[in-house]
Amino acid sequence: MRRTLLLTPLLALLALGSAEAEGPATGPGASATALAIRIVVPGQSDVTSQSVRSPPNGVPAAGGRFAYPDDGSVLTAQSTTASATTAIEQNAGAKAESDVTGVSLLGGTITIDAVTARASAGTGYSGAGGNFLGSQVVNLRVTGVPTTGHHVQLGDWGTLDVGVQGIDRSAPAGARGYRGDVTEVDLRLTADHGGLPAGSEIQLGFAETAAQTAPPPPTTTATTTTEPAPTTTAPTATVPEGPVGDSPRLWPKTTGKATPSPLQVHPKLTAGRYVFPVYGPTSYGDTFGAVRADTTFHHGDDVFGQLGQPLVACADGTLFSVGWNKVGGNRLWIRDAEGNEFYYAHLSAFSTFASNGAHVRAGQVIGFMGRTGDAEGTPAHLHFEVHPVSLLYLGYDGAVDPTPYLEAWQHARDLPFPIAAGWAPAVPGGATAPEPGAMLLGMRDISSAEGLDPGSLRRALRAPARLVQPLVPTALPPAKKAGGDLGSQLEAGA
Repeated sequence: MRRTLLLTPLLALLALGSAEAEGPATGPGASATALAIRIVVPGQSDVTSQSVRSPPNGVPAAGGRFAYPDDGSVLTAQSTTASATTAIEQNAGAKAESDVTGVSLLGGTITIDAVTARASAGTGYSGAGGNFLGSQVVNLRVTGVPTTGHHVQLGDWGTLDVGVQGIDRSAPAGARGYRGDVTEVDLRLTADHGGLPAGSEIQLGFAETAAQTAPPPPTTTATTTTEPAPTTTAPTATVPEGPVGDSPRLWPKTTGKATPSPLQVHPKLTAGRYVFPVYGPTSYGDTFGAVRADTTFHHGDDVFGQLGQPLVACADGTLFSVGWNKVGGNRLWIRDAEGNEFYYAHLSAFSTFASNGAHVRAGQVIGFMGRTGDAEGTPAHLHFEVHPVSLLYLGYDGAVDPTPYLEAWQHARDLPFPIAAGWAPAVPGGATAPEPGAMLLGMRDISSAEGLDPGSLRRALRAPARLVQPLVPTALPPAKKAGGDLGSQLEAGA
């Protein structure tokens, strides 16, 4: 789980210290800043690698070996890079990236193969948004021991945080804004250690982007006519008969053109227990509301993992719209007992249990992570959306930011799973999961697992002898239409 903070613009700018206090430019448009290394020692000037800020400077900076102090006793790195770019076309966009490789901290107490920080932001029809996709820390070791997680206590002398993110959506009246920053590694000393005094801080991999729309032009009121204003008729409401195409169930909805925009509410879900939708190690950032050409804005979060990673039902409920479309690829919906609905997209394959009308329990395996639909060429991930029942009258734009829910359900993916065989994260340099349609579509074992229960999954992973013959890739048939043509608008939900 990444630590996500809501920061004011002032706090976000302080991440670069007083020497960089101006930060990205404010006002309509987009800007980006990248910095690979920053060392803060109380009473001394900050020590940093070269930073890049655009505008005005969009030239990438690359450096060789970095050492502090000269003997490298506090920090050494094999290389550093930083880049920041902006594009002012029909829509404003910006991206920032910083990389550090071959890191050794405090005389080798902490080592890291590579640190990458990435941030992007942009504006479009629906407003402004951004994400931190691609940020990662590779092979973090503390005293030689591989370490995972996003907060590590370092004895009685310090703490280490991984993937610290800040998001601020404030903007002047009439405008929409987004500012996001990520610091991939943040080491803080709470006591003197390794030649540094208490209060020292080392940051690796910083990227920040900001975007803001221009406020609408002022409206003018005509006063030259004395004719009475035309009367208006209240919008009418229509009630479809259940799910329509690749959509959540639609309740009464007003007619007339409206400008879709990301909702900023998080209704409580009360249908029962909820679990994280992916089993195993994952990473994700708050990308809800980011600009998308096909759906005006990103209606969910992308949860990144590995090809073939099991996807589980996040709640007890019923499956519908199980099938394929050109944007979501292999996708399905779940409706819980209260009517809340959840969308899964880009699956490499479904479990054999997944079918329209099937009842599932929270934690039951329903499919496998992939990159089908418009996700081809991207890292394997699950596109996940939350549609609370109280907002279904808005149709597809009734989606809310899934990040708070994912964070609340995060503990479910960390349950102990004492199994010796079956799916496991890929080992660098080793074999990975099969490509979609080869083995996964033919597997029956893991799909019979009932919930996040070790015994159930262990029994399911015992492959029967009849599965030794080669499996032939097959294509999934297209999903049946449920009626109506509203699906053409809503099926672009990824």
